[in-house]
Order: sequence, then structure tokens, then C-alpha cells
Amino acid sequence: MAEGRTASIRVPLLARVEGEGALEMEIREGRLEELRLRIFEPPRLFEKFLEGRSWHEVPDLVARICGICPVAYQMSAVHALEGIFGIDPGPWVRAMRRLMYCGEWIESHCLHMMLLAAPDFLGYGSVIEMAREHPLEVRRGLALQALGNDLIRLLGARSVHPVGVRVGGFYKAPTMEAVESLRERLRTALPEAQALIIWAASLPVPDAEQQFPCVAMRHPAEYPMNEGRIVSDHGLDIAIDQVDKLFTERQVPYSTALFSELDGKPYLVGPLARINLNQDCLPRIVTEALGATTVRFPSHNLFHSVVARAAEVCYAIWEALRILDAYVLPDAPYVDVVPRAGIGYGCTEAPRGMLWHRYETGDDGTMRTVRIVPPTSQNQGRIEDDLKQTLERFGLHRSDAELRHMGERVIRNYDPCISCSTHFLKLKVRRV
Repeated sequence: MAEGRTASIRVPLLARVEGEGALEMEIREGRLEELRLRIFEPPRLFEKFLEGRSWHEVPDLVARICGICPVAYQMSAVHALEGIFGIDPGPWVRAMRRLMYCGEWIESHCLHMMLLAAPDFLGYGSVIEMAREHPLEVRRGLALQALGNDLIRLLGARSVHPVGVRVGGFYKAPTMEAVESLRERLRTALPEAQALIIWAASLPVPDAEQQFPCVAMRHPAEYPMNEGRIVSDHGLDIAIDQVDKLFTERQVPYSTALFSELDGKPYLVGPLARINLNQDCLPRIVTEALGATTVRFPSHNLFHSVVARAAEVCYAIWEALRILDAYVLPDAPYVDVVPRAGIGYGCTEAPRGMLWHRYETGDDGTMRTVRIVPPTSQNQGRIEDDLKQTLERFGLHRSDAELRHMGERVIRNYDPCISCSTHFLKLKVRRV
């Protein structure tokens, strides 16, 4: 095709992502003049309908924001509320929350790798096609995903929209029998998780480095999951209550999700950002498997996110086993709560990246204002920048079908949870 090509390319519905979105590209005289990642799902308004609700309703309500990562929303919520109420639930609750989060990382990462990302890299239209030629890899990934679901169920009573979490702890402690059963499965899964890293690193991903800021949590004693400060590879190091002072959100006319920026620029959150900033916190079982591959971190090839996810699966299995090896039945699985007025913050690392909550409560713990900043809306600007750079490098002279397919691959690589990001819509009315 001629270099001076002019085209208008529309992807009306993105396949193999959670939620609904679209991609629009305008190519004029061989240049990418305009690119828009459209998130057109109706705003779900969780922030607004939480107002007026009692504090004890919040964990079950925010779990409904996402069917893939409900634990992340629950953890950020209970941390924010406990900060307001002045509660420290103690080391047993802290460990169990980390255990439950491990389950979510495992199931979410494995689902994305097997069902959404790997078919792209291997040239298949779906995991069903891929399973015909890679049955062992697909079975392994789905078995690990099931293990993650069972870890969530251990504390949440069910793996989808769990109901076992409460402010102050959990409604029920797992039995020793249930713990022992999962402990043996985790031990068996460890070598499978190491093999998953080797396999993920062998996938034929494009060699395409870019420059972008990485943002993630950082903890002095562990790989970050549900506690820590917020750092970047550009010198940022702040407490979680400083987020709304340095990070900004803006609305664009073609999306019902807000764009997040740091210093006026897009940034990356998620597994690649986490491992780039925290690889020194990984245990030997993970670093040895990574060392047996050709992928090195920190990496600025966005397609290495699939290797970062595999590394985090292995870490989460190792961490869950470490926690369960020390498991004891508590005197009580929660501490009592006395609500009060105040402002609290919660920030944890969802599978897709940093998830930030800010709550204001009344004297009786009733929710007055709520703000939730999910990882997909934070990544939206970065996805658009990635699309522009990748497609221009790929070649705008290529056919519409080729450009469409590459654009979808870039978007799916971020594992976007589009429905999570559509919480807010600013309405502007002009009356004449």
C-alpha cells in the first residue's frame, strides 16, 4: 500500500476483554492523526450509590464492582474504613487478607494468560483452538486458576463476589482440615508455577520497548499486595493519603472512564510495573525460574507483562503456602468495630494494578462521600500511548485487518477490566 494512505478504522467491540470498549483510528496521508480507546459502557455509579449506606454494607457492595477481582475492592475498602475507625485487626487478620489476595492474583492472572493473552501470541482465535495443540499448558493454567478460586473461597465462602470479609476481619475462620487440604495442593502446584514462568517467557512476543513511568506500591519487608507506600521509577515515594494531591483525573468526550495522569502524563500500573519496582522482594523460587529465561526486569517491553503475571502467580502460590504453613485457629476471626466520623484511605494492588479508595463517614459510620480509582482507568492513557507507538512501528501501510488485530493485541495485553473503570460521568448541560 502507498505511504500516503488515508483510512478510518473502527473496531466496534473489543473481543476477549472484560467489559465493552471500542477502538477508533484515523490515518491521514500515512500518519496516525487520531486514536481513541472508547469506553462506552454506561457509568455504574458505585461511588454515588454507596453514599448513605452503612459502613458494614460496604465490603459486600464493592465486591460487585468486579467478578474477577472482588477481593481487591474489599481489601481497599476495609483498610480505608478501619483507618477511619482507628482499628488494628491484628496479625492473624493481616495474614489471612494476604492469603485471600494471593488467591485473586492466581485466578485472575491465569485466566488472562490462558484465555485472553496466549491465544494472541500463538496465533489462535481462542483458547479452544489453542488447547488442541497445547493441551498440557491450557490444563495447567486452568488448574492453577481453580486453585486460586479455592483460596478465595476458603475465606470468602465463595470465589465470585465473596461474602466472608467484614470490617475488622472475617466472619469465619477456616478449619484446620480445609487449610491442610489446600496446603498440599499449593505444595504440588509450586513446580507447575515455575514451569508457567518458563512457558510464558517462551511466547513469541513482539520486541517493542517504550518509555513510560511505572507506579506501584512498595513495602519494606515483602512484595507489595495490600499495604505500603506508592512509588515510581521517576522518584515518587508518597503515603496513600497523598494520591489525590499528585495524581489527577480528567474526562475525555469519547469515554465514560476518567483518564489518570501523574505530572500531566500517563503512567503504567499492574504486574509489569510492580515487578519492575519490586523484583528485589521476590523469593528465590521465582527469581531462579526467571533467571532460566531470556526476559530481564526491569523491562519496558509491555508484552513482558505476561511473564510478570506468571512470576506473580508463582509468588502468590509460594506466599500462600508460607502463610498456611503457619496457620493457627484464632480466638476470634475479627475485632469489634465502633464507627465514627472521619476520612480514610485504602490502597492495595489489584491484579491489574493499584486500586485506591477514599471514604468520608458520618458519626454513625454512614458513607458521606466515596471516591474509587481503579487500575484500568489509570492505564487508559498508557494504553492509548502504547497503541500509537506500536501501530506506527508496526506500519500504518498495513491492511485494516492487520492493524485491527495488532490494536486488539495491545489492548488485551493490559488485561483491561473495562466495566470496573466506568464509575463516573460528569454531566454538563448547556441550556439555550
